[in-house]
Amino acid sequence: MRGERSIPVGIDELLEQVREGFTRIEPREAYQAAQAGEALLVDIRYAALRERDGLIPGALVVERNELEWRLDPRGSHRLPEATSHDLRVVVICNEGYASSLAAESLHRLGLYRATDLKGGFQAWRGAGLPVRTSP
Repeated sequence: MRGERSIPVGIDELLEQVREGFTRIEPREAYQAAQAGEALLVDIRYAALRERDGLIPGALVVERNELEWRLDPRGSHRLPEATSHDLRVVVICNEGYASSLAAESLHRLGLYRATDLKGGFQAWRGAGLPVRTSP
């Protein structure tokens, strides 16, 4: 019911609950899926982190506060890459926390194949996968 309040949970419990709703992806698997054209990598890190650490080549940069508007296939502000609800989206944040919450939000929009990258950008870079430094 709209007026009822639920029992508050801490962020660790919330993350655990959210992550039960989808299978997270490892960096190498995400890289292979993107290379094969089977997944859209979406980097939600803020500009300062992208400038400091670099970019994943081919990843679509969408700031977290715009994610739902840009990836909703039915939305008036969607990006051309937001082709359908069947799109496999891999959300990438810095360390794999905010991306879990973002992927869950995409599920609410009907993007049920959305997931996030375990360990985020730092795990990607740690796995030795391609990173392009900012000019």
